[in-house]
Amino acid sequence: MAEISTSIKSITSKKQNITKEFEKGDEVEVASHEDGFVGSYYTATIISKLDANHYIVKYKTMLTDDESELLEEVVTAGEVRPVPPHQDETMSEKGFRVYDIVDVYANDGWWFGCISGKIGEEYYVYFPTTEDNIAYPSHVLRFHQEWCKCGWISLMS
Repeated sequence: MAEISTSIKSITSKKQNITKEFEKGDEVEVASHEDGFVGSYYTATIISKLDANHYIVKYKTMLTDDESELLEEVVTAGEVRPVPPHQDETMSEKGFRVYDIVDVYANDGWWFGCISGKIGEEYYVYFPTTEDNIAYPSHVLRFHQEWCKCGWISLMS
């Protein structure tokens, strides 16, 4: 697990290359690089483009501090990627396996981790950035994919 943790940490620490320009109304995911949130992505909509390197986004699930409305903020182009394609057609009949690299939908965003085990219908996911190992049902998991200028790359084993 230590080797996998090191590999995963190297993936989550990389900043995305700016490989796509987005327009107002585009659905995107925004990477967080804040302590405690590294390796997480939050769904948002592009509100406007400020310049070649910045966008204003409105999150779909994150609220302002007073929780009165959806959060809008300025993000760098390197923090923004398209929403990954839906994966029903790529799921194996057996579902996920130990050591699959996945994203887990929890706490209003997608969190990057590795399946470390399965008990009953729940999969245990190890999060290298926090070193937590938490059980989740399969409906909140998706295979992790990385965005690059050539498109989506699946990390399925």
